[in-house]
Amino acid sequence: MKVVEPDLSQIFSPLAPEDEQALAEAVRLLEYTSMTARLTHVLGKQISSIGSLVPMRVRNIANKAAAIALKGAMKIALKSLDQKPGSANTLYHKTLATASGAAGGALGIAALPVELPISTTIILRAIADIARSEGENLKDPQTALACMEVFALGGRSEVDNEMESAYFTARAFLAKSISEAAKYLASQGAAQESAPVFVKLITQIAARFGVVVTQKAAAQAVPVLGAIAGASINYAFVDHFQGLARGHFTVRRLERKYSPEQIRMEYDRLVAVWRENREVE
Repeated sequence: MKVVEPDLSQIFSPLAPEDEQALAEAVRLLEYTSMTARLTHVLGKQISSIGSLVPMRVRNIANKAAAIALKGAMKIALKSLDQKPGSANTLYHKTLATASGAAGGALGIAALPVELPISTTIILRAIADIARSEGENLKDPQTALACMEVFALGGRSEVDNEMESAYFTARAFLAKSISEAAKYLASQGAAQESAPVFVKLITQIAARFGVVVTQKAAAQAVPVLGAIAGASINYAFVDHFQGLARGHFTVRRLERKYSPEQIRMEYDRLVAVWRENREVE
């Protein structure tokens, strides 16, 4: 299935032209970009078929590693970024992730429990960097929750793509847990990772993040792959979540500028336009 980018010049929008273009790009990133496609581009083969061959034991390892990685990354990553205006340094984080992927590439899937926490921390730092560039305040604990949300956006399936909006479906899935965590932060003033609200949130995010981690693990499990391919896989891994972060925080920025209701309405309209332009190859 091929997605043909629509001609937005023919569409009336209540948004400013630059905001309409930004929202359209967010729709592309959040609804029509997948980790499988990125890995296929990197490795030149259908990772989806490889993923179906991954044993359940490996899937369980991937899911457990995802939960551990998310818990550790949430505590560390946001403290290492300065609250300074400017564009996000996306290449810097890709370089770090590529290096960690190369280091673990020779060991393949066996390196996942060690390598994943490192790459996840790098990715969360990249997400936070993009959040800052879109006007988010990194000193606000709720921004940390918004950054963590991005990891749940990466676990979409082909079925999700047929829904009204995969992006807003994921946000709705986490809405209650995000709200409870935000209330906890407001009342406690500091985050305790062992608090039930955070355990619940991380568990929910890990369930979706684990889908992408399993795809990554499937690619790393291919016997002929080594350090170079491992680096390429991690490059695709961080690039995928940087794209999701850009889309997510673009939507949030526009929600602040206009209103959540207006942006949701325009987002859904753009999704419909994109789907009308889909063509069968």
